[in-house]
Order: sequence, then structure tokens, then C-alpha cells
Amino acid sequence: MSVRTAVRAAVVPAVGAPLEVTGIELPEPGPGRVRVRLAAAGVCHSDLSLSNGTMRVPLPAVLGHEGAGTVVAVGEGVTHVAPGDEVVLNWAPSCGACHACSLGEVWLCANALAGAADVHARRADDGTDLHPGLNVAAFAEETVVSASCLLPAPEGIPLTEAALLGCAVLTGYGAVHHSAKVRQGETVAVFGAGGVGLATLQAARIAGASKIVAVDVSPEKEQLARAAGATDYLLASDTTAREIRALTGKQGVDVAVECVGRAATIRTAWESTRRGGRTTVVGIGGKDQQVTFNALEIFHWGRTLSGCVFGNADPARDLPALAGHVRAGRLDLGALVTERIALDGIPAAFENMLAGKGGRALVVF
Repeated sequence: MSVRTAVRAAVVPAVGAPLEVTGIELPEPGPGRVRVRLAAAGVCHSDLSLSNGTMRVPLPAVLGHEGAGTVVAVGEGVTHVAPGDEVVLNWAPSCGACHACSLGEVWLCANALAGAADVHARRADDGTDLHPGLNVAAFAEETVVSASCLLPAPEGIPLTEAALLGCAVLTGYGAVHHSAKVRQGETVAVFGAGGVGLATLQAARIAGASKIVAVDVSPEKEQLARAAGATDYLLASDTTAREIRALTGKQGVDVAVECVGRAATIRTAWESTRRGGRTTVVGIGGKDQQVTFNALEIFHWGRTLSGCVFGNADPARDLPALAGHVRAGRLDLGALVTERIALDGIPAAFENMLAGKGGRALVVF
């Protein structure tokens, strides 16, 4: 009988069911696999989308895809990491062989989640197999992942903060620098001031945007947004697009980044840009969220609307660049975190996200 390691994890048993913090059993890492002891894991809106069925994964599952930790054991054939190495989890490793990868669009890799097909854990109480949600199952004290899901943790950055580099910061930074391609002096509006939105605001500041307008439903987030780089703060309303145009000489911003994933917000972001402006949609909405445009306005305004997956980022390329910004003081990872919690605090963090409260909640092990 194979040896299994007992740890605690947050498990979603079924769509819409409450998360359960319970004991699970991990196998020893097989060929090409690595066991990692988590230092921290960020609670992302994508985890909420997985738990409520907006995005589909096999259930029951251990969620969590933004994390960092220390390698505990490696399986046969693993040579690029060793026990004791500090690593950042990469939930979407590229295969390097599919059509998207051949085009250099590694964020669209067709095989990014192939590693999740192998069940690697089970519940301790009844032996039920558990799916590793988004490959890495970071809502656990330890996890077993494909070796391809690991990147070296940047030197000089605490692991608890490096965890945020695995999703929120890569996504926000990439949305600004890779998708929208914000240029020095341009004006930017960011819709949503959660973890990804705050990272997007910092990225817009780093890009040299001349005016950065943050939009959110919560007045309590104004201080967070301004600390991240917002020059102006608006409470979301039916007049948001008009207010943004008033702040920009009646033109509208050059770039809008939508971090919410709601049809109405996407439409407002698009309307907030100038003629010829660019809107990047980062938020993940449900298939029932329909955004409509008429043919004449598409022609007249000449605006661009584009989707953005994982910030159009290449983690292997972008992680060192982000680390450089952190070490130079341009990027403040700690400023994204508004709550440090234990595993048991994840359900409450989900409720806060639904209510539009706070920035990033960080599970610290």
C-alpha cells in the first residue's frame, strides 16, 4: 500500500455547496510530480466562480490556484526543483506544442489544465477522490502538482507575498502591459478594485498613465484604490461613463480595464473610452451575461473590445519582471492584501467578494 500524507484542505463538494475544511490524503509524488508545502494562497474570484458553477471543473475538488510554498518531495524524473526550494505555483503551465503555444500565445494553451486530469487526493473521512481545481489545489496545507506548475520564487520576496504573483498580479500587470498596451501619458479607467483591480491600478501607474480612474461599488475601497495609484475614484452608477468623460475633457479615457465580469460593467467600460479607445475585459462573467452593441455605434466610435486571459501573460517571462518592480519599490504586493486568514476563513472571504468588500484575502498557513 502506498504511503499517503494527511493534511487539511478546503473542499467544494458540489456546485453551490458550502466549502468544507476537512482532512484529505495526498499520495507520494509520482513521476514528474512534486509535493509542495504551502506558505500562502490568495482567494481569487475565479475560485468563487468554480464553486458556484460559473466555471466548470469536476467536483468534489480542492480549489485554490494562487499560491507559493516550499518543495517537500519530488517524483522520478524531476530535476529542476529539489526539496527545500521555494516556488510559486503556476496554475496554467503551457505545453509548448499546441497551436496557441506555437504562436507564442501561451496564455491560451490548449493543454494548460491537462495535469488536473490525474486525481491526486482523496477525502480522509470517506475516501472520495478529489479533483485538483485549476491544477494546483492551493487551498491545502500541502499539495501534489505537476513539476511544470512550479516557478522559482523570486529572491528577496517573502513567500506569503510571492503567492500573489501566481494570479492577481500577473493578470493585472498583463492586462495593462500586454493586452491594453498602455502607453506613457495615456488615461486609464479600472472597473473593480478587488485584488486584480488593485494590481491593475498599480500596473497602470508603473506604465506611466497620466490619469487613472478607479470605479467600484464600495466607498470603503477609495483609500485602497488611491494608494494603488488611482488619481480619481468614482462610485459605480448609471452615470459612470458620463463622469469619466467629464474627467477627461469630455473625451473619455484611452483605456478601460474591466475586472468585474458583468455585462453592464463591460458596456459601461466600453462607453467610458474615447473614440478609438481600447477596452480590455479581465473579469469572468457567466454565459447568461449578454453584452449588446448596435452596428452603427461600432463603426462610429472605432473602439476596440478585447478579452484577456490570465493577463495575456507568460509567467516564466513576466515573473522576473514583476519581481524587479517589487524590489525597486514600484509594485507593493502587501497593499493588495486586506485580510490574512486561515483555511477556515475562506467561506467568509467568498461572502466578502460577493458583497464587493476588500481587496485580496490571503490564506497564510
